[in-house]
Amino acid sequence: MRLDHVSYACHSGELAEVVQRIGSDLGSPFVDGGIHPSFGTRNFTLPLAGGCYVEVVAALDHPAADKAPFGRAVRRRADEGGGWLGWVIAVDDIAPVEQRLGRAAAAGHRIRPDGRELCWKQIGILDVMDHADLPFFVEWESIDLHPGNPGGAVELTGIELSGDQERLSTVLAGDGEVSRHIVWVEDDEPGIVACRFNTPRGIVRID
Repeated sequence: MRLDHVSYACHSGELAEVVQRIGSDLGSPFVDGGIHPSFGTRNFTLPLAGGCYVEVVAALDHPAADKAPFGRAVRRRADEGGGWLGWVIAVDDIAPVEQRLGRAAAAGHRIRPDGRELCWKQIGILDVMDHADLPFFVEWESIDLHPGNPGGAVELTGIELSGDQERLSTVLAGDGEVSRHIVWVEDDEPGIVACRFNTPRGIVRID
């Protein structure tokens, strides 16, 4: 397991403004990730140090956004006012996660602006919709096209998380490499409260 990315949701009409604001705060530009046709969503990504990345994502006016769990989760978070949707763990083999959750992963893909296709499998967004402090999981099939490549000058140093520590510990199975990113905080609602970044201009906290 390894931390793959953190995801921030907004409405499609707010996408450009949110990308500009977060990119300006972090002092680094986002790149257009393109459309996820299976999920009815579109994203922009910002690569970080260590190979992970930040995603800003919005649901589109598309039937897939009303059917796919990921599209529904993005739209619901945007309707709640927008903000951090969740955090994502990459695994080399998603089969054990499928076995634990008792269902198959969803296939995802998008065509990058350079015309190349990025493919992956993901699972766990249904659990995130019920328990916003939990991560969901991804297995990349096009690792050479990973949005975190080739890395960047900004480092994700902490995810301020509110929720059930015991439940998360069970999900992570004691994986210290992933757990080191978590900073537990008190909040009325479970989920990501804020993310902390080390930038060339100093520490930045985005809530």
